[in-house]
Amino acid sequence: MFTDKFDPLKKQMVQILDADGNHKEDLVPTELTPEVVKNLYEQMVFYRMVDARMLKMQRSGRMGTFASIEGQEAAQIGSEFAIQKTDWIVPAFREIAAMCAHGYPLDKYILYWRGNEIGSSPPKDVNVLPVSVPVGSQMLHAVGISWAAKMRGEKTIALSYFGDGATSEGDFHEAMNFAGVYKTPTVFICQNNQYAISTPRSKQTASDTIAQKALAYGFPGVLVDGNDLFAMYAVTKEAAERARNGEGPTLIEAQTYRLSDHTTSDDATKYREQKEVDEWRKKDPFIRLQKYLYKKGIWNKKYQAQLEEDLTVRVDEVMTVVESTPDQTPDDIFDHHYAEITQSLKEQKAYLKFILNQKLNN
Repeated sequence: MFTDKFDPLKKQMVQILDADGNHKEDLVPTELTPEVVKNLYEQMVFYRMVDARMLKMQRSGRMGTFASIEGQEAAQIGSEFAIQKTDWIVPAFREIAAMCAHGYPLDKYILYWRGNEIGSSPPKDVNVLPVSVPVGSQMLHAVGISWAAKMRGEKTIALSYFGDGATSEGDFHEAMNFAGVYKTPTVFICQNNQYAISTPRSKQTASDTIAQKALAYGFPGVLVDGNDLFAMYAVTKEAAERARNGEGPTLIEAQTYRLSDHTTSDDATKYREQKEVDEWRKKDPFIRLQKYLYKKGIWNKKYQAQLEEDLTVRVDEVMTVVESTPDQTPDDIFDHHYAEITQSLKEQKAYLKFILNQKLNN
């Protein structure tokens, strides 16, 4: 329905819930009842609160550099809710909400950003790949996973997240081309947050939309309001059903905005105007959901205050687990590369330990 009615070449964007909390009744999926939306909203609040706590920890030296999710929660929670737990999520490095909503342990996600490789070890029953920092490389992994599922006759799909900057990488085009040729059950979600670090969307591509790039590879592309939870759910669900039914991949361009810096080592004030940020804050996915839930008699300030109080307890519990996890030792740098450590690595490990011991004794 969406790929047929919304033409990316004409810059037609799917939007169901607008910035004022008004919704298009004929496009609202029946399963998105007010109570379901309330639950999804609470998930979004939780991950934004975790994100804010991580920032405080990073500024106080208790967390490494990480990429904030602020502003992109609806794009992730809406799309993740549209797939099955047996499906795969293949993330980049800003997907805390999608990854953890799909089952990736939150404490492990945070440990990754503290430099602990325990964070790159998902449970065996959770179909989520670890954080992928090399820009664009994860899309190829998603295509490989979904192609393997197709060859096995499984009804499993792979959903890959990436930013607008990744569409300038060769990996993006290789993944799209392979997926199109072999009709792999892959859903590509480009979270177009308008900046590839400091490079604006206008200097990233001459295409009117990123979604239209899919047409060259023989499959649909659709432009979506990425701050609209309803639209993200509906379009992803349709794309997932197409993939599961053997109809091949879909590229979803989620128009959103990175409200914070690219990472905690970035200063976005050097390349974008505050006026632009302020305008996008008016489109914050939280605001429209609050207005929608208010009209349904669910949201009010008292509810919000209680929610944040309850979620603070959850955040505290997670951070207690994180900070009580022992740091890794120099041995861990070497012991997990191979099933049996090589002679060369044994020598390097012995040398490193010798140097560290000397430093400790001096």
